[in-house]
Amino acid sequence: MQFKLFFILLIVIPTISFAQKGQLKAIIIDAETNEPVVGASAALLSQSTKAYIRGQQTEAGGILKFDGIGPGTYALRITYVGLTNYMHENIVITSATTSIDLGILNMLTDGQQLKEVVVEGRVPGLRLDIDKKVFDASQSMVSVGGTASDLLANVPTLQVDMDGSVSLRGSSSVRILIDGKESAMAGSDINSLLQSLPANAIDKVELITNPSSKYDAEGQSGIINIILKKNVRTGLNGNVNVSGGSYHNYMAGASLNYRDRKFNYFGSYNFNRRNNVGSGKRDNFYLNNNSQINNTEESSRKGLSNTVKLGVDYYMDDKTTLSISSNLSLRDNNRTSELWYTYLNSPQFTGTSRRLSSQNEDDFGYDINFDFSRKLNEAGAELTANFSFGSDKEDGVNDFEQTYSDLYPVSSRINQTSEDGRNVNLQLDYLLPLGDNRKFESGYRSIIRNSFDTQFSDTLNVVDNVYLPDYSISNDFDMTSAVHALYINYQDKLTEKLGYQIGLRAEQANLNTTYFSKDPSVPENEIATDGKLDYFRVYPSVFLTYQIGEQEDKVQLSYTRRVQRPRGWQVNPFENVSDDMNRRQGNPNLMPEDIHSMELSYAKFYEKWNFISSAYYRRMNDVMQPYIYRVDEETSVTFSKWENLTNSNVAGLELISKINFTNWFDATWNGNISYNKFEGNPEYNIREQEGVNWDTNLTSNLKFTNTLSLQARADYFAPRIMAQGKSKYMTGIDVAVRKDIMNKKGSVMFSVRDLFDTRRFGADTFTPQVNSSFEHRWMKRMFTLSFSYRFGIQDLTKSKKNGDQMLGDDMGGEY
Repeated sequence: MQFKLFFILLIVIPTISFAQKGQLKAIIIDAETNEPVVGASAALLSQSTKAYIRGQQTEAGGILKFDGIGPGTYALRITYVGLTNYMHENIVITSATTSIDLGILNMLTDGQQLKEVVVEGRVPGLRLDIDKKVFDASQSMVSVGGTASDLLANVPTLQVDMDGSVSLRGSSSVRILIDGKESAMAGSDINSLLQSLPANAIDKVELITNPSSKYDAEGQSGIINIILKKNVRTGLNGNVNVSGGSYHNYMAGASLNYRDRKFNYFGSYNFNRRNNVGSGKRDNFYLNNNSQINNTEESSRKGLSNTVKLGVDYYMDDKTTLSISSNLSLRDNNRTSELWYTYLNSPQFTGTSRRLSSQNEDDFGYDINFDFSRKLNEAGAELTANFSFGSDKEDGVNDFEQTYSDLYPVSSRINQTSEDGRNVNLQLDYLLPLGDNRKFESGYRSIIRNSFDTQFSDTLNVVDNVYLPDYSISNDFDMTSAVHALYINYQDKLTEKLGYQIGLRAEQANLNTTYFSKDPSVPENEIATDGKLDYFRVYPSVFLTYQIGEQEDKVQLSYTRRVQRPRGWQVNPFENVSDDMNRRQGNPNLMPEDIHSMELSYAKFYEKWNFISSAYYRRMNDVMQPYIYRVDEETSVTFSKWENLTNSNVAGLELISKINFTNWFDATWNGNISYNKFEGNPEYNIREQEGVNWDTNLTSNLKFTNTLSLQARADYFAPRIMAQGKSKYMTGIDVAVRKDIMNKKGSVMFSVRDLFDTRRFGADTFTPQVNSSFEHRWMKRMFTLSFSYRFGIQDLTKSKKNGDQMLGDDMGGEY
């Protein structure tokens, strides 16, 4: 009933404007060559606030035309590489009969100003907005030649652990999107996709720490939106790149884009051969018998991946755009590890043992996206829609073999696994500006996921030397989840300086699972075990923003309710036996986390210095974490399972600051400190834990000449408390040097990740049965040499004498 009422409310909100519309025309000319400028970017702005309303690009002949402009007073800003920005103000549209022709507008050559751009005009690595932070991937030299995981590890406020799991402000419960949607190519493991996706395929990364009701409610600490490169410049342009690194890591890729008046064609291909060489150790102390089992590990994660992106945009008219695009991913993973165990006072084993494990997986994924965009009659009003379908299929074989120094039988196991997943996304969004400071948004979204996972395990019978089925960990798992959502947002100003935004998102969520046993001795009526979650929740959001003075300085206070739903590996009861002494499994009855988040942000901007500070508080109910629920007294094997262990409170302060010391030296610093308290839970023998967590990083850029620059990044993560223990500190330094060549069309880069070979992740875990300490390094120090070359013609009608002005930047484009 609540859901129906919400839907009715959405429909009856007035969304029709009766305002009359007008037209604006002009012809843009290069004053020096007297030739039309094709592909210049034009922005229609509000005259009073200079707020962006609409954008266009000049067409053949330098023609610029805006249709469907509502009554009001506007400004027109035009920009083009190599030409001085042009601004035309006080353009008055009164009615539908108003048709203003500005005639010929001359743009001047960017003479002295162009020279200044060479020194000072570098795109900022991090743009600090009050509601989100936007990281420009092209500015991260230290991640060139690396993967998406390497790039994210160099984004302020983000951390990446040994399994590739990404954390925001210390929380790994973060929503990761690609181009605004959950990627179907990732299957049940987004980390695997990020570790294969080349960093050079990424345009920018958006960090939204307290999203409004417009966004998905999922994500304890917010949303990370990875935007892939897509160029929409006029003409033909592209980019090629190659790189090679230590441990036989290689990458190569190419991007190509062509746009004419009606169509924009784009495509890219990337090849990646990676080899992450790691090491680790774990010490388990068993309290019931005073025994100890230690192990050390050497590991290698090899992989071959091929990713392809193809698409086309069709500009039906000034207001309507249709797009179709597809992503394709083929991945081949080969992971090996060698563990050496030492047994002290163990009731079952003595001496040492050696365990070899290998995991080979073939993964094929794709998605197809259909997008529709329509600018409506009201200035700035827009209707957008998306339908996407994706599939991911993975087949793998895991082999384990363990031999002992004493006369114990060899232990060997072969697991065959398969994952088959489907994703469907349906989305409709409507935006209606109601004046300079007011707007209304509403929309609908459905995300439907289905996956079928299977595992069959055989163990070696040492008597007959044959493999026999192990039905205890052989099973099938079927999972279907669906989230249907409606949202509304309204934004307005109470005074000239005080604004607000209120929103409401209603979501109906379902998670249905079925566990199938493969054991032939199980009665037929017990083969299938069902699990079901079905709940409706409303997620409000409130934002208050106060502008300080006449500058861009702002203070914002916000509250949102969010949710963290269980992921596939957290609900899948398959037992992970890659480390036979420490077994892990999911829990199909795991409940989602309920999160209440508040944030107070302040942004300050100076000419050469800016910073943003955020004080935040999160209340998490039903926190999901792995729980060691049993230790076998005879074998000392530990068994852990995901559970809703406790509730948690986090209060923190985050600071980000960038200083341009000179035209050739700048630095960006990020620091985050938080107080975390886990409440006790007698049911799981969880004691109340509290502590202070903090981390910091510093990125600096040094420009020696116009073509030679250096970037260095250092980070430190202090020990962090967990529900059953505490993580260890981690630190490292990355360095890169870049040389532009071939008249800045090409560049050569040399980088070193983890310069002093110090980055290790570790933790100490304490339970009533066992105390555990481990460290792991997932990648050793790596050297990489990269080359990239950019080519392009921005204007097919221009003569070649202006070729330098027709060259684009890295494939990033305009959105």
